[in-house]
Amino acid sequence: MKKRWLFGVTAALTLALAGCGDQEAETEKTSAKTTEEAKATEAETQKISYLGTDYTIPAKADSIVAASLEAMEDAAVLGIKPTGVLEIAGEIPAYLAEDLEGAKLIGDKRAPNAEAVLALDPDVIVGTSKWSDGTMAEMNKIQTTLPYSHISTNWKENLTALAQMAGKEDEAEKIIADYQAKAESAKAQVKDKLADKTVLMIRVRGGLMYIYPANTYLNPVLYDDLGLTVPKIIADTKAQAEITLETLASVNPDAIFLQFEESENADAPDALKDLQKNPIFSSLTAAKNKQVFVNTIDPLAQGGTAWSKVKFLDAAVEHLIQ
Repeated sequence: MKKRWLFGVTAALTLALAGCGDQEAETEKTSAKTTEEAKATEAETQKISYLGTDYTIPAKADSIVAASLEAMEDAAVLGIKPTGVLEIAGEIPAYLAEDLEGAKLIGDKRAPNAEAVLALDPDVIVGTSKWSDGTMAEMNKIQTTLPYSHISTNWKENLTALAQMAGKEDEAEKIIADYQAKAESAKAQVKDKLADKTVLMIRVRGGLMYIYPANTYLNPVLYDDLGLTVPKIIADTKAQAEITLETLASVNPDAIFLQFEESENADAPDALKDLQKNPIFSSLTAAKNKQVFVNTIDPLAQGGTAWSKVKFLDAAVEHLIQ
């Protein structure tokens, strides 16, 4: 009886140990499978670290939707072909049309069409920090969306992030290096000549004149890259702000870069002509000395992109040292 009992205990223990062994083997197998799956997933994705936030997107992003003019400009300068882009008056903006030919239209810059974006099955969406929280949330429901910065001083981070998505990091590094070298050379030509001069960038929208902070729109090219003195009125400006003719006369700039886009002035199509004919404007030092430069680059250019900076740097230097 005792022998049988010992035999039973031994058999039970053997089975239990065998079961533990099987369970351990199964656990190791499951763990190995999980590790392999994690590695596979990691290999299929990439992490974009952008302005303090990480974004996970496919390692090979074949379908990039450029849902902001900023992203469209950077795509053009990098040679990226987005599957979807914004429209102006039902078409790809003329100044980017050749570079972005073949892309599907997904609506206007204020509110891209979610259905049109969804139909493209994007790997990533590149939007803008100017969107409302609602628009950003809607796009994120479709796919990971980067809030591409509209602050001009973030242009390198913008370009680098977009380049990483498309495997064009080398191109981005060259664009940045070439621009910095050209800006440094241009600063030497412009700074001394205009050391005591006041230069303003003004944008006409809705028939009114607007100025921007020193770090916004095309201003960094003038005040950072070319080293021009930041006028007090610009230093005091915290966001897009209207400037009246009377205030402009009190500043009396030596040179003005004036941007006027027809689609932004649909209700005031003659605003530019009326401004140029206005006796107050005509009395400005810049006007009297023929230093008012209209649309030196395309008026739809967003300013805070590599495309805008490269184009405007060349134009600004050409006009300021003539």
